[in-house]
Amino acid sequence: MTSIGARKPDWLKVRPPRPRAFRATSRLLEDLSLHTVCDEARCPNKGECFSAGTATFLILGDACTRNCRFCAVGQGAAGGRTRPGRPTTPVDDDEPRRVAAAARRLGLGHVVVTSVTRDDLPDGGARQFAATIRALLAGSPPLTVEVLVPDFGGSEAALATVLNGRPDVLNHNLETVPRLHATVRPQAAYERSLALLRRAATWARAVAPESAADVPDVDGSSGGSAPRPLVKTGLMVGLGETDAEVDAVLGDCVAAGVDLVTIGQYLQPTAACLPVARYVAPARFAAWERIGATLGLRVRAAPFVRSSYRAGELL
Repeated sequence: MTSIGARKPDWLKVRPPRPRAFRATSRLLEDLSLHTVCDEARCPNKGECFSAGTATFLILGDACTRNCRFCAVGQGAAGGRTRPGRPTTPVDDDEPRRVAAAARRLGLGHVVVTSVTRDDLPDGGARQFAATIRALLAGSPPLTVEVLVPDFGGSEAALATVLNGRPDVLNHNLETVPRLHATVRPQAAYERSLALLRRAATWARAVAPESAADVPDVDGSSGGSAPRPLVKTGLMVGLGETDAEVDAVLGDCVAAGVDLVTIGQYLQPTAACLPVARYVAPARFAAWERIGATLGLRVRAAPFVRSSYRAGELL
């Protein structure tokens, strides 16, 4: 047990924003007309991250075609509620260049890119992810790229498009336990998300073995030399799940070949979202980290942990 005077891990601390640095990050993003999940999802860590000169980029617009009941991201045209699958904003072909420009100007060593879900697009936005990865990797100094992708409706071709961009980390969030999926993510499915992670893990182990030999594309063509990509997922707790159900999800992650898992406390972002069912004790988060270690899984768990929070440190 941690004593009262014991030093907390650095990433457990909640930091107030530093106004000047916070405003500088905000202005840069505004100048480049970029969205962030920090803003759109009302992330509680925005103050810390913007003050540190970092952000999680949100591509493909700020309007989602799904109606996940935990999420504050605007849904439908102009951010209003709409039917799932309704077309939203057109794809911005210049967006990958601007994301890369922002990453360079911020001096980021590790960049996290996510998106709204775009069920209205034939490829679910996969080509935009791939273009953004390539734009980021084309510059100098070198950096690592993590993409947090939607499920692409289960399309293997869309996932392959993203993977051929060669992200260093492929992240797709399971979000919650199987029993709660129909309530929390009504247009998603636990097994579909788990299958995506399994396919990504199979690819990651095939394209870059420990010898860092020649890396093939998903289609089998020759590529360059690189360390093995990592596969990551994230969970929220406090939505009505039991501890045992979370333990079982960690087991599923190991079986699927996942490398990294984040677990954080769900906080109701708007009145339209699901209420918090429980606040999980810090000791339980610590227990999930220990369980992960026994399973050979890297787990970062704490109340304010989010899937992209201080993501570079997990590498």
